[in-house]
Amino acid sequence: MSLSPLFTASPVIQLHALIAIAALLLGAVQLWRTKGDRLHRALGRVWVALMATVAGSGLFIWTIRLWGPFSPIHLLSLLVLVMLWRGVRAARGGNIAAHRRIMQGTYIFGLIITGLLTFIPGRTMYAVAFGPQGATPQKLAIFAALVILAAAAGLYAARSARVPG
Repeated sequence: MSLSPLFTASPVIQLHALIAIAALLLGAVQLWRTKGDRLHRALGRVWVALMATVAGSGLFIWTIRLWGPFSPIHLLSLLVLVMLWRGVRAARGGNIAAHRRIMQGTYIFGLIITGLLTFIPGRTMYAVAFGPQGATPQKLAIFAALVILAAAAGLYAARSARVPG
C-alpha cells in the first residue's frame, strides 16, 4: 500500500477521496449511535455536506469516459444528490422511517458500493491499495476480508439502529 498515487492524482481526486473517507467514517458513527438527538442532527448536517461535496466533486472526475467526459458513475453522483435532498426533506417532514431508509441506502450505495468500484484496476485507489505490481493473492485476501468485515459491521449497524422511544 502506498499513498503516492493519491498524492500525485489531480487535486479534485485528492479532495474527492479524502472527503469520501471522512463521510464513510462519520456515516458509520451515525449508523451506530442513538438516533434523533441534537448530536445526531448536527452530525447529520455535516454528513450531508460531506456527501454533497463527494457527489459534486465526482462530477468533475473524468477518468472513465463513456459519453463524452461522463460515465455511469456520474449518474450515481446525481442520484446521491437527489437522495440527500429527499432524506433531509423526509426528516424535516417527520417521516423518520423514510429518512432512515433513504440515508442508509445513500450510505450503502453512495459510499460502500461506489467506494468498492474505485478499486477496479487502473483507478487511483487500486494503485493505492495494491501498488504498482498490482493485486497479489495475499493482498486480495486481505482486501476481501476487510470488505466482508465492513459489510458485516454495516449490516449489524443497520439492523440494530437505535431510535429513542
